[in-house]
Amino acid sequence: MARIEPLPPKEFPPQMREALAALRPPNPRHEPLPTTDRPKALHVLGALAHHPDLARAYFTFNGHLLLGTTLSERHRELLVMRVAAVRKCGYEWAQHLFVARDAGLTDEEIGRIAYGPDAPFWSPLEAAMLRAADELIDPGAISESTWQTLSAELDAKQLLDLIFTVCGYDTLARMFGSLELTIDDDIPALMARYDELFPGRDSWPAEPW
Repeated sequence: MARIEPLPPKEFPPQMREALAALRPPNPRHEPLPTTDRPKALHVLGALAHHPDLARAYFTFNGHLLLGTTLSERHRELLVMRVAAVRKCGYEWAQHLFVARDAGLTDEEIGRIAYGPDAPFWSPLEAAMLRAADELIDPGAISESTWQTLSAELDAKQLLDLIFTVCGYDTLARMFGSLELTIDDDIPALMARYDELFPGRDSWPAEPW
C-alpha cells in the first residue's frame, strides 16, 4: 500500500481537475501525447490530487518538459528513460516506455539506455546527453568535458531544457520511491498487448535492473 493512497478520479477535488489543464502549455512545440492504448498514470495523478496547488505548479512545469521543450521528442525521452534507469524507478520506466516508442526510439535503443553513455552506437551528442543525466543525478552538475560536447550542438534553450528535464523527472522518481507507488493496473494489460500496439517490434524492454 502506498504511503499516501492515490485518490480515484471520481474523488478528485474540483481544483485538481482545473490543475490538469496546466499540462497543456500555452505555446506547445510538440503534439499532445497519444492517449488511446497508453497508460493513464492514475496512481501519480491520484497522489497529487491530495495537493491540487502543488499539482498545478508541477503540471505547468511538466507540461513544458513534455510539449514545450526545445529538445526533440527523441532526446527528451532519452533523458527521461535514463533517469528512470539510474533511479531504478519502475513506475517511470513503464510509463515512459510507451512515450519513448511513440518518439521513435527502438526497443534496442531503449534497452541500451540502461547501459548508459558508454554503450556502443550512440552518437557523440546522445552519449553526452546520457552522461549529463548521470552527472546531474550524481555528483549534481554537468562536467566540463560533457558540457563542451553538448554546447557544440545545442543552443542555450536546449541546454536549459536538458538540465530541467533531468531534474524534473528525478524529482518525480524520488516521489514514486518515497510514496512507494505501485505500477498502475492498466500497464500489465497494455504490455501484454505489445505486439498489437507496436507491430513489428520485439518484446517490450523490461525494467533493466
